Amino acid sequence: MDLSVMFFGSDDASGPGRHSTKYEDILAIVAEADRLGFVAVWTPERHFQQFGQVFPNPGVLGAALAVGSLVLPLHHPLRVVEDWAVVDNLSGGGRIGISVATGWHSADFVLAPDHYADRRDRALRDIPLLRRLWAGEAAEFVDGTGRIVAVRPQPRPVSPVLPLWLTTSGRAETWETAGLLRTNVLGAAIAYTREQLAERIGRYRKAYDQIAPAGVTERGTVTLMAHAYLGVSDEEVRRKVRSPLMAYLKSYVAQTASNREADDRVTALTQGQRETLAEFAFERYLAWGGLLGTESTCRKTLLDLQDLGVDEVACFVDFGLDRNDVLAGLRRLAVIRRDIAI
Repeated sequence: MDLSVMFFGSDDASGPGRHSTKYEDILAIVAEADRLGFVAVWTPERHFQQFGQVFPNPGVLGAALAVGSLVLPLHHPLRVVEDWAVVDNLSGGGRIGISVATGWHSADFVLAPDHYADRRDRALRDIPLLRRLWAGEAAEFVDGTGRIVAVRPQPRPVSPVLPLWLTTSGRAETWETAGLLRTNVLGAAIAYTREQLAERIGRYRKAYDQIAPAGVTERGTVTLMAHAYLGVSDEEVRRKVRSPLMAYLKSYVAQTASNREADDRVTALTQGQRETLAEFAFERYLAWGGLLGTESTCRKTLLDLQDLGVDEVACFVDFGLDRNDVLAGLRRLAVIRRDIAI
């Protein structure tokens, strides 16, 4: 079982320069996570919302961190490969990976309005193209005069293969598609019951093995995101995470409601109903889907996820805790990771 770090938090900073502290926190946490042996750092791509507002371009932040994920339908595949080849070179190679998301919020697509309706098809179609371009193959595209030209992206990356994940919000079909495309898969633990997660992983493994070349025994990586804070007592954990996690959950609901294709039941929620929903979600996070608790609680959760076939847990740490608390929690989690690996 591997542990990584994920950033996806809401940020209430406003005014010039106010976000700089957030970036300072990210860099400090990443440096400590790297020292502690966490295998990766995940950053999202988000636009125009308080939720995730400091992550508009994973490639730019990736130049500092050498990691990232993206909403593929918002980008030309050539631009993706060129940008991440630069990051791969800056990192020395072997330190990047991309999780392909199809996108869901209508406001994001002001950057590519014609790509919203068929965003899922576009993302899945472009995954094989990303691989070919990364490998140095030329591909044909329409140029400024309307003619077809063959182009090859530059610079050449150091890594011979582009590690790819497919992001899923819960649909069983996406897990199967990830297997058939032979990508890794990135999901959120909170999106499933234990039984659903076991079913999804089984479906993924079966699809992945179904088209494996003869003699190939490799398996894809199942990565699950989980809100994480390992504290010294149940009381301390509940006290420290309640306020920031509740604020995070309410921000997430507000973002969901602002989507033009949001469920009417979400947009119609009153402020009181949103409070109740956040309270319910908070209790569920403590019971399942999060790494929120003491050493014994988090150890049990990690071992359970490992038994289900999870290969990596991406510890979501920037949901509002103080930097020192985040660092302390990561240090305690690192001890468990070493014990589980023995």
